[in-house]
Amino acid sequence: MSYLPLGALLVLGCSAGGVVVALNLGHRQAVLALAHPVTVGQTLMERDLREVSLARGSGLAAISAGSTDRIVGRPAAYTMPKGTLLTESVLGEPQTPPRGKAVVAVGLKEGRFPAGLERGSRVAVVKVPEPEGSTAEPQLPDPSSPVWYATVVAVWGKERGETAVVSLQLGEDEAREVAASPSDGISVLLVREEVL
Repeated sequence: MSYLPLGALLVLGCSAGGVVVALNLGHRQAVLALAHPVTVGQTLMERDLREVSLARGSGLAAISAGSTDRIVGRPAAYTMPKGTLLTESVLGEPQTPPRGKAVVAVGLKEGRFPAGLERGSRVAVVKVPEPEGSTAEPQLPDPSSPVWYATVVAVWGKERGETAVVSLQLGEDEAREVAASPSDGISVLLVREEVL
């Protein structure tokens, strides 16, 4: 029995596998993420960073993995959880709320916030009752329910199709009310008016 045909098939199979792997890797890029949670104002060290793979064309301006040297020594502008992808917008002077304001984080399901939500967006936060049962129609906000106006200071998770975590800056009293509301019953709307 000749091993030549078997060897040729093996070489062809390995080559095809290598092409598939190369094509898949070509659609991803290595970027920097946080290896640990950091607090606002913390100076980033190399141990705080890790390399992750991100799909190209995701629309997120993540910092490439080859830029570690220019990130080390810079402060975090916000308190951020482990795994946060690093962008220029989350680095720099610490961003703390001014006197009389507070920042509250809310978890929002897909469909409870607009696709264009980003840092600096002006939003209205409204309570929306959850439908009863899986076949129930979505309910409209109660006109008597409060509406809180806020500015988005950070958004995490929406690019990965997860529950988005949105940090909102608004008055201290309003922030307490939002924090006390079940996040399953909150929606965020983009608004154009200057409301703060």
